[in-house]
Amino acid sequence: MQVGVINRALEQLAANVLDALPAIITGFAFLAIAALGIKIVMTVVRAALERALPGEAPVYRQFIATIVLVFLWFGVALSFLSIVGLTAIAASLGTATGFLALGVSYALSAMIKDAVAGVYLLRDPDFNPGDTVTVGDTTGEVTAIELRKTRFRVDGDTVVRANAGIEERWTKVESGS
Repeated sequence: MQVGVINRALEQLAANVLDALPAIITGFAFLAIAALGIKIVMTVVRAALERALPGEAPVYRQFIATIVLVFLWFGVALSFLSIVGLTAIAASLGTATGFLALGVSYALSAMIKDAVAGVYLLRDPDFNPGDTVTVGDTTGEVTAIELRKTRFRVDGDTVVRANAGIEERWTKVESGS
């Protein structure tokens, strides 16, 4: 009796694998094509970033390229799951990831705001290391502009401010003042 149950289970498993084989082969063919497509897209993205941000540190360009790469592979993974017949899992993962991304973006909103402001400050021709600027009640010499914060020399001390607060309200002090 137990041998018969095991044989039927193995026969049904083999039949199910044979039924799913075309979808699995199609899925792996899709993965191969998608990998080639992503390689081409990433080559274009890296070249575009190199041209758009020539003077920036390579870490910024790599960070943006990595984000693009993660999004591309996530889309490929969801598509692969749909192709092999796991559309409910793909839909669930997509929805869950959307909620997770919403939570993470809310939690990191201040950091994202500082990073975006940092990019604007780095690109601003009127805001450079060596310049004397006033931010709120602080006047000092800009010593370093980083992605999330800027450092000032004020009366021999180093003052660090978040870029979001600087970018929205700074004034350059003219050298003759």
